[in-house]
Amino acid sequence: MKSATQPVQHDAQGLKERWWRVFDVRIGAMPLPVYVLLIAVLAAMTLHGKLAADLPTGIALVAVGGFTCAELAKRIPWIRHIGATSIFGAFIPSMLVYYKIMPEPITKAVTTFTKQSNFLYLFIAAIIVGSVLSMDRQTLVKGFVCIFIPVAAGSVAAACVGTAVGTALGLDLKHALFMVVVPIMAGGVGEGALPLSAGYAQILGVEQGPLFAQALSAVMLGNIAAICCAGLLSYLGSRRPNLTGNGRLTIDDTHDEIADTKGPSFEFDVSSVAAASATAIAFYLVGVLSHQYFDWPAPVVMLVLVVAAQFFALVSPRVRGGARFMYGFFSTAVTYPLMFAISVAMTPWGEIVAAFHWVNIVTAVSTVLTLIGTGFVVARWTGMYPVEAAIVNATHSGLGGTGDVAILTAANRMELMPFAQIATRIGGAITVMIALAAFAYLR
Repeated sequence: MKSATQPVQHDAQGLKERWWRVFDVRIGAMPLPVYVLLIAVLAAMTLHGKLAADLPTGIALVAVGGFTCAELAKRIPWIRHIGATSIFGAFIPSMLVYYKIMPEPITKAVTTFTKQSNFLYLFIAAIIVGSVLSMDRQTLVKGFVCIFIPVAAGSVAAACVGTAVGTALGLDLKHALFMVVVPIMAGGVGEGALPLSAGYAQILGVEQGPLFAQALSAVMLGNIAAICCAGLLSYLGSRRPNLTGNGRLTIDDTHDEIADTKGPSFEFDVSSVAAASATAIAFYLVGVLSHQYFDWPAPVVMLVLVVAAQFFALVSPRVRGGARFMYGFFSTAVTYPLMFAISVAMTPWGEIVAAFHWVNIVTAVSTVLTLIGTGFVVARWTGMYPVEAAIVNATHSGLGGTGDVAILTAANRMELMPFAQIATRIGGAITVMIALAAFAYLR
């Protein structure tokens, strides 16, 4: 005779399994019940004026915001193939702030958290160190040597085509070259538009403000075009597998370990992940120190150090395994929250709207397309995959570190971050130096 408690136990077990299935539904990286709970708690804090800008609350805010934008974008047909998740994450929150749709306490808390925590550079440090330490040494060296060729060729071709298009549409030649084309390839805002406009102002003997506004609008347009192109390149790679290494830059018989981040075969433990995190922070702080003493760009110094450490095998295999896990965590769980935070705290929607003049748009798009197309064509001659080389070239027209994150997210190729930093930082610095010299000569 069956016990009367058995149906009750069976029903309880079935209810528990149904709840677990609900709990396994994800909004980004968060379980659905946790996502709903966080929204309710954050809304209550906002209504009662108790929303703090501390670390736990800041993480909750940017996680809910970032994953919400990403989930909405993934459900929009067609445009999700051109980087809709990155576009939503990078620009929609900025628009909500500009039109005062986002509640002021949330804007203030996210801005304070983002700027005080230096969230962006923590992410870049983890991505660079994790991806570099996960690469095969020969592939790493080959990639860094080869990437200069498509970036340089693309820069020259983009400067010529972009200037020609702008001039044909009615812009003055110098304005098209120095105020639209060059800012797009100058390395973003802090390392690009700011020093570029300061140099222009000094040479002309005028105020920097108006020049900076013009340069910034061009940078914004170039970044949007690069994000869309990166999404299309990712889609092209999925349809034409022979054109892509799925994150590997160079065509080589040796296997690049970073390509298998979705199914890691290495061994690691909690202490190795902690050691890898400490290594990333140490490299970053050395870069910061070099910037304080010698004014060298901190990300570039960090990149050089970690490449040297990998080349000379200074990091143990166990810590390399931890670095690879760290890379996977940040690229999966932190990217969209970071983009939301940057959009709220650092992206000026007003400058983006001001740049939406059709002549500027066509000039910027032609510049970016030429830069990307040249990388795509030149790639085969230098032993690289066309899709990956074109994506790295796209980062040369991005918004600095912020643009690199958005572009590589749209392309689903975050493992290319070290090469993107070369294109953005070094390529941008060279562009600024050459442009200022030419501008002074032609004044």
